[in-house]
Amino acid sequence: MELATEVSAEDFALVHDQVRSFVRERVVPRENEIMAADRVPDDLRSTAAAMGLFGYAIPAEWGGLGLDLCQDVELAMELGYTTLALRSMFGTNNGIAGQLLVASGTKEQKARWLPGMAAGEVVASFALTEEGAGSSPAALHTTARPTADGWVLDGRKRFITNAPDADLFVVFARTGPEAGGRPAISAFLVPAGTGGLTVGPRDHKMGQEGATTAELVLDAVHLPAAALVGDSEGAAYTEALACLTRGRVHIAALAVGLAQRALDESVSYAATATQGGTLIGKHQLVQAMLADQATGVAAGQALVRASARSFVAGADRRIGPSAAKLFCTEMAGRVADLAVQVHGGSGYMRGVPVERIYRDVRLLRLYEGTSEIQRLIIGGALLRDAKAGAA
Repeated sequence: MELATEVSAEDFALVHDQVRSFVRERVVPRENEIMAADRVPDDLRSTAAAMGLFGYAIPAEWGGLGLDLCQDVELAMELGYTTLALRSMFGTNNGIAGQLLVASGTKEQKARWLPGMAAGEVVASFALTEEGAGSSPAALHTTARPTADGWVLDGRKRFITNAPDADLFVVFARTGPEAGGRPAISAFLVPAGTGGLTVGPRDHKMGQEGATTAELVLDAVHLPAAALVGDSEGAAYTEALACLTRGRVHIAALAVGLAQRALDESVSYAATATQGGTLIGKHQLVQAMLADQATGVAAGQALVRASARSFVAGADRRIGPSAAKLFCTEMAGRVADLAVQVHGGSGYMRGVPVERIYRDVRLLRLYEGTSEIQRLIIGGALLRDAKAGAA
């Protein structure tokens, strides 16, 4: 359940301004450095931690800022304006891992991990995806076998964000056979360095340099009984799905931020570059491309904000988040493509922001539920609502 905001509008305005300045004045000028090194520099990481970005969505009780989703998306639109590697450092702490602990963790689990996550001393990783169980989490094969004093986990996870740098893994495993049409799946807290836990080499991705993912192998990983998230088996799984839904609104906001950056780069280029002695922005077809970009960004902003409000109010936590993620990530892809087109051959060159944006934005349509999955969620929910209304 979304908690009431702990930060006033006035205080949040200060936070928002600080994040905007940090992104545009400190991070944007170093994007090519991050891309070339495939890592975010330590000084930027330290500054982000000092600003509270590793725990902005974690309640103040546990050392965070306590922002609600409406405030979260405003920050996400700022964070999306630069390389997504920055947000990736602390996205899981504030998102699916942190939110799951806040919602389902025991008092001891929260006290043990959340303050460190909020301070940036602990990087959390959410280990759900497997081969053949990406868009369908219920199909996962990793198992958790009970023992006299705890659990033994076996399985493999893939595309796990922050795995090479994580201090804590929230691992999902099957704890028994399916019952009543529902999978018996539970979440476990696995500290890095636990015996039998192996992190594979960093994945080589199309884009989003500096944001790390890797495979995770669990080979007879022995855990104490207290590693089970929540007070009982399966208690965290339903809440995890809710956290994923919340995360879709956040991803939609990131997409809007990235689209805004692509639009700004396009306008700047069109207003200064010439072709045959004429500013390219004077050509009506270029203006049409800018207009399409701007319209998409404006629509995305409105949809993200409306979806966040509905989520916080509890009015819509199913269709709205999926609609926002579907529209905004697809829109951002179109805006990025138009940005390259406006730039012409220059837009295809490494080191030019729109080239990086074009590659970075593609992943947004895949993680936390592909566009196809969002369409199924939306369509299915509409039909169920219609059926319920008729009944």
